[in-house]
Amino acid sequence: MLEQTLYAHDEINAVRCLIRDHAWATLVSSVPRSGLIVSHLPVILDPERADATVLGHLARTDAELHQLGEHDTVLVIEGPNGYISPSVYQHGPYVPTWNFVVAHIHGRPEPLGPEDAYGVLEATVDHFESQRPKPWSLHTVEEYARHIAPDVTAFRLNPTRIVGKAKLSQEKPPEVALRVIAALDSGDDAHRNPELADAMRRILRKFPCDAAQPPDLNSGELDNATP
Repeated sequence: MLEQTLYAHDEINAVRCLIRDHAWATLVSSVPRSGLIVSHLPVILDPERADATVLGHLARTDAELHQLGEHDTVLVIEGPNGYISPSVYQHGPYVPTWNFVVAHIHGRPEPLGPEDAYGVLEATVDHFESQRPKPWSLHTVEEYARHIAPDVTAFRLNPTRIVGKAKLSQEKPPEVALRVIAALDSGDDAHRNPELADAMRRILRKFPCDAAQPPDLNSGELDNATP
């Protein structure tokens, strides 16, 4: 991925927020004599760490294809993203673009033993169920869950390198960035994308990802916030 200082998004707290909010990840391994192996899986932050270490699990047969633990991998976390039409700029000349937030987490996964693997399954369920009014627990079906758990391989990935990128119209004049945000928030726009609009507000105002909803921006504030 092209790395550009203007769009750098690898501060640990920002990466943690991205993992927390966008847990469906892509795991890529380069395996000798097999080429690239790609799998999709849920991941969560390791609750015992304050960095970007993740816990994940995938089918045992998938893990075998990756030869998990024997090779370095890249875990791709994709955040808010969407098409931006030049028609919303009212300025230019410009061409269409794609705004996005993404992180590539490099490292060698550490496969976990049966009991730790079951703990990862419990923690993963708890993470997603915490959003529900009456969270369901894996403990409810513990006997069955432990019966099928051996078909799953869980792992810990301690990053050796993180490349994060948030390309969110930082290079545009403040008034243009505001028009993009307004279009993404508009119920009338074909490419309405409130989540992407919120990500733009936070980045352009340097508003922490784990803070409350940022207030609306004005062009004066953007003059002071953007490089």
